[in-house]
Amino acid sequence: MTTTLPGELVDAKHANLKLGPGLLVLSDGHGEPNIISTRAGFLKHSTNRSKWLVESNSRRLLLKYVPAPQEYVVGAVVGRVGEGWRVDIGGAHAATLDGYAFEGATKRNRPNLKVINSLVYARVSLAHKDMDPELECFDAQTRKSEGFGELKGGFPVRCSLGMCRLLLDPKYFLLPFLGSMFPLETAVGMNGRVWINCKSPKHTIAVARCIEGADPDGGGMGEDAIKRLVGTLDL
Repeated sequence: MTTTLPGELVDAKHANLKLGPGLLVLSDGHGEPNIISTRAGFLKHSTNRSKWLVESNSRRLLLKYVPAPQEYVVGAVVGRVGEGWRVDIGGAHAATLDGYAFEGATKRNRPNLKVINSLVYARVSLAHKDMDPELECFDAQTRKSEGFGELKGGFPVRCSLGMCRLLLDPKYFLLPFLGSMFPLETAVGMNGRVWINCKSPKHTIAVARCIEGADPDGGGMGEDAIKRLVGTLDL
């Protein structure tokens, strides 16, 4: 696994190259594009080398979230602006969520998000260093909600970036294991926030404790240790 530091050149080449978080395209003095790293971390790419990103495990409790296009985020509505809302996603600046950025939204049929206590699951549609981030609550290709939108009820918890990526991996054991024990609904944001919705408060607490225990930046517990932990809880 290759490590990289901010400002280092990255030799990423592909006909359909897609850059993820931590990478930026800049032109050199001759107009040729150079790809550089904007953060310290591990340089990763897909099997066919068409998708590249820099993975770091910064705790969002300590550092501000740096939005990147197409990342999923869990945000809290903090204000109203025009026909939309300002949403806290853990970054240096609040993001903007337009009132029409929902599936099937029209002037007469738009969500009515409360400024206090409303949570949303959204996709970062615009992220630029000189502009506030913008969010959308629908899939970019299908224009359908696909799980995005207001998160009603439930409880938000925070974790590291590395834990978020693990939870988003369908092969990772934790959420399927917990879901086999009791009904469970989650929304995992790449901004270090996870929304949990269970019918019982004790199940919600159990999920939160397991995420904290398995977090590589926390307990770092493996599958066997998590199963032992769950065995000690009154479920």
